[in-house]
Amino acid sequence: MHNFEKRRDRFDLFDRMDSPAVNLCFTLELPDYRPWCKQEGLPPFHVLLCAVLRSILKIENFRYRVFEGEVIEVARLMPSFTVVNQNNDLNFALFDWSDDLRDFVARSIDARKEACAMTALNNAYAALSPRQCKDQVFITCIPWLDFTSIQHPTASLGSPDIPSLAWGRFRDGPNGRLLLPFSVQAHHGFVDGFHIHQLAQQIAAELAAFMH
Repeated sequence: MHNFEKRRDRFDLFDRMDSPAVNLCFTLELPDYRPWCKQEGLPPFHVLLCAVLRSILKIENFRYRVFEGEVIEVARLMPSFTVVNQNNDLNFALFDWSDDLRDFVARSIDARKEACAMTALNNAYAALSPRQCKDQVFITCIPWLDFTSIQHPTASLGSPDIPSLAWGRFRDGPNGRLLLPFSVQAHHGFVDGFHIHQLAQQIAAELAAFMH
């Protein structure tokens, strides 16, 4: 927590505000990993999910949380994301982490199938302890839209310590690149624009590493 202590004054500044969240939407530029996914038989969404969460773990500022009034640093993540069920209603998929890409993707696919088949809201979150909940990052994908802004719901405006990420429709970019709208919402006491830039760069690096 040494690095956090160097910015505790920033945390104190933003944490006193009614809404200390920073919410930034931008065009994320990535290597076009879709042909590689097709070759390997891996769904692009689940591969990107793995790259995003690996990147979160590698950037310390995205691992800070507030628990019982104190700032902590999480060391692991519990992957989860939104799905659309058979009634076109939102549901939540939740699964255990794996360091292996293929195992991660397989678990993610199974969690998606289970959540999509449910008509009631997935209540797996109810079994989590308050501390376990801090190991989350809220992920949603809106593949139909090339959005330019988004507002994520928060349980409390004053406690946006769990990051919320979203991305939208892919489109082809120049020089074999892939472009997509991407949104990051996080506690401004932890995360600045520079850290969001770092996250974007790390996601691209993770995907490039998968392909080599």
